[in-house]
Parts: sequence; structure tokens; C-alpha cells
Amino acid sequence: MERIPAPLLIRRQMLRRLYIRDYVIVDQMELEFAPGFVALTGETGAGKSILVDALSLALGERADATSVRIGCEKAEISAEFAVAAGSPLAGWLRANDFDEDVCLLRRVIESTGRSRGYVNGVPATLTQLREVADYLADIHGQHAHHSLLRSDAQRQLLDGLAGQRLLAGEVSALHSAWRKARDARLAAEKNTEANVREREMLAWQVKEVAGLGFEAGGWAETTQEHKRLAHAAALLAGVEETLEGLSEGELAAMWQVERMGARLRQLIDYDPSLKGALETIEDAQIQLHEAAHALRHYRDRIELDPTRLAEMESRIQAVHDAARKYRVPPEELPQLLAGWGVRLLELETLQDAVALAERESQAQRDYLARAETLSKGRRKAAASLGKAVTDAMQQLAMPGGRFEALLVEIPEGASFGLENVEFRVSAHPGQPSGPLSKVASGGELSRIGLAIQVIASAAGNVPTLVFDEVDVGIGGGVAEIVGRLLKQLGADRQVLCVTHLPQVAAQADWQWTIAKEGTGKGVVSRVMTLDREGRIEEIARMLGGVQITPTTRKHAAEMLGY
Repeated sequence: MERIPAPLLIRRQMLRRLYIRDYVIVDQMELEFAPGFVALTGETGAGKSILVDALSLALGERADATSVRIGCEKAEISAEFAVAAGSPLAGWLRANDFDEDVCLLRRVIESTGRSRGYVNGVPATLTQLREVADYLADIHGQHAHHSLLRSDAQRQLLDGLAGQRLLAGEVSALHSAWRKARDARLAAEKNTEANVREREMLAWQVKEVAGLGFEAGGWAETTQEHKRLAHAAALLAGVEETLEGLSEGELAAMWQVERMGARLRQLIDYDPSLKGALETIEDAQIQLHEAAHALRHYRDRIELDPTRLAEMESRIQAVHDAARKYRVPPEELPQLLAGWGVRLLELETLQDAVALAERESQAQRDYLARAETLSKGRRKAAASLGKAVTDAMQQLAMPGGRFEALLVEIPEGASFGLENVEFRVSAHPGQPSGPLSKVASGGELSRIGLAIQVIASAAGNVPTLVFDEVDVGIGGGVAEIVGRLLKQLGADRQVLCVTHLPQVAAQADWQWTIAKEGTGKGVVSRVMTLDREGRIEEIARMLGGVQITPTTRKHAAEMLGY
């Protein structure tokens, strides 16, 4: 896959518009996006995360009836992304027969819970929405760092950093093939006698059915020939009778038509308009002659052959007997025979212990070769991640802290490779490192988790990154550093962050605020893009709560760099 540099992607490929209608507490909303880092702020409970949830639905997340605004029949969400020519996204759209000039994802959720998805106006499955989402956006929820406590999540993150997710899938498939080959060898060793009996029985059945000389394509011809032989006398009598009336009797139709044609030829001189009728009669004469010729040819070929009829009846009876015996329609006997042939080959292979052992050994070698390549990439990514997160910890109020992605060898190997992944951390100087789940406190886990998410996103090739209150559990100077990290990330990517921290929001290139508003139909959410004065007021509110003083506004302006 062609990798387009992130700065180029952000200029040419990003989220441009999000349209939401009748979703939870949103009646109708259309938002236009720009590059850089945008902060989404507002009072607790105003529905900041609703925008993130709506985007997640457009990207293929599961939906239910609670998504639909009360009193409405359906909710609708559309997300429009720009497409960079020659990008992996354009390639995916082309490969799936979607127009590749733009990527418009649409999701409709009905009040019954049923939902439909579309890509560029064409119906799409949830699987397709999720596939295309991999090229468009990464969404990090406010509890995303908790998933990093799981070994499988740590391993998947490391494989993503190494660009090895496809390789990890290949290793899993090869491990499965190796296990299957081993199970086949063990089963053969255990069931040798049973396999011999089954092979002998199948060989006898194959000989019996193959002896019929029966082919599916010839069954229709066989039954048709039998029908013709069984009714040969009636066919011959019918043909003779038809020929008598057509051409060989005194009042044969063919001669009467010829007389009619001759009479009309005499009359044409008196009235040329009779020419059309004459031509029709002449055509009929030709067709009658052809019919008579065909019937004579048929009569000469047909014969009464009791011996052949008896042979056909015996053959058909044998086929029906075999079909009843093996409980299949006659026309399916060839497929049954083919299946027996495949099974016989398997049983012959199972009798060959050397071949089974070699197949198992080859499957193991294939697995180990690809698994070692996977391990090599993991080792490189682990070293890079360890250094990057350790550096970030120094900025996030954990001086002297260390982080490492430890690879724990699995001697026998597993479906996911030759090692497990364990994130280990030492939050303070002199403290021995331990598993992330046991050593880090809640606040430390939030900070380390955020650092990992930012680093993982920066290493990826997804142009739009969404962070939903991932800064929970931090504050003060650390929050300001987090804001700077997100702003840094926004230089190359499009970053949307739902936050309650003024230190983070103040670092944004632009800012929205969301609030609840009462209407005649209930409470709805409204989003406003903030100008210079609006940002000062919102940052001041986040700093000072209900009472906003001139001092608070001044502090807010300083934070914004105004």
C-alpha cells in the first residue's frame, strides 16, 4: 500500500462535514471541519460526546433504538471525508466499486433498532463501513487507556505501530494450519483400524456405483432414450398416420394445398391483389414438403428393439436401486462418488505416517518463519515505543519514570506469535518496573495511556484523530503539556478533542462549544463556533465556573495568547 506523508494527507484528506438529524438530543446539526486541532467544550451533560458517538456510528459502530431522538421515526448521520488521489482510501473505494472522488458515509437508524449504511449513496454493510473507517479516523474514548491493561490490546497496539496487523493475521492462519496438521497426525495414529475399515467400505461403494457407468449429464439422455424405446410402436404408428394425412393418402393435405395454389395462379391475371394469398399458400407448400421429408426420415430410423429396451430398463433400475440405497436422487450419484473419492485420498494419506509427519513439519516451518518475521518487527516497535513513552513521561509530571514494552517468549508459540506483550512501567526513579496494571495509579495510568495513544496515532497513517475526554484525571501544568502534545499532533493531522480542561482547549487552533437548549419539543443540543471573544468567555467559564470576573477573563486571554 502506498503511504502518503501525513502533512500531505491533512491537506488533501480529512473529515469535512458531519450532518446529524434526530439523534439522541440533537434535532438537526451540520458541522464543517478544517485542518488542525479543534477543541469541543461545554457544560457537563451538554452532549459533547454525542458528536463523537454520532461519528462512530457513521464509521460502523453498532446502533440501537436508543440512538433515535424521542418521538422520531429515525436518526440520520452523514460524514463526508475528502479523498486524496492515489491514497489507500481511494484504492479501497475503487476495489469495492464505490465512486472515489469523495467518501460520504451515511447511517440511518430506525426507532425499531434496525439500521442501514451507505457509502457514496450505495448501500453498504457494517463490515464495509468498518473497513473504510480504518483509512479515515481513529477514535480514542475517555476510558481507552483501560484497554491498555489487557495483553491482547497491548499486542495489537504494538503490531499496529509496526505496520504488521496483516502479518499477525497471516501468522494466526498458519498456526491454525499447523495445529490442524498435527491433529490429523494424532488422529491417524489413534484411529488406524477404524480408518482401514472405512477405507475398505468406501472402496467397495466406489466400485459398486462406478460400475454403473453413470454420469449426471447422461442421465437425461438415458431416460429420454428409454422413453423412446418404450413407446416405439406408438411413435411409428403416429408417424405413419400423420404421413398418410399429409402426403401419402388420396386426400393428403399437401396435394390439396397444391391444387388450391394452382387455382389461384389462374386467377391472378384477373386480380393481382390475390398475389399475397398465393405466396402464403406457396410457403405452406414448402413447409408441408419439409415436414413430410422429416417424418419419412424419422420413420426410416425408428425401430422396435426389445433387447435394447430391456438393457435400458435394467440400467435405469440399477441406478434407482443405488440411489435409494445411498438416499440421494439419481442425478446426485456422481457428486456422491466424487466425495467418496476425495475421502479415499484422505484415508490413503492418513495411512502414510511419513507423509503426515512431513505435512505437520512443513506447516510448523511455515508458521515459525512468518512468526519470526513478526517478532522482529515487534522488537523494533517495542524499542521505539518504550523510548517515546519514556520521553513523554518526563513531560507529564513523572520525571525519572520509565516505560517498556516487554516481549515475553512463548516456547511453543501461539496463534498470535512467539511472544506475549507486556507493558511495564516504573513511575518514579528507583522504583522497580512492573506491569502497567499493577504499578501505575489512576492519574499516572491516564497520563501514560494518553501518551501511548498520541504516539500510536502519530505513527499511524490515519488523517483524522478524535480524543473524547482522554484527559480525565490530569490537570494543572500536565494538562498544558497534554494540550501542547495535541497541538503538535494537529500540525500534521486533523485532531478533534472533547475536553473539560481549559489548559487543553486553549492550545486548540479553533474551538466549538456545545450547550443544551429548551424547545417546544424538548431539550436539544446546539454547537457554536467560537470567535476570539467567544473563546475568552468559554475558557474563563472553564477556569472560574459560574462567576466570571475580569481577572478570570484576563487569565483566559493570556492562556489563549491574546
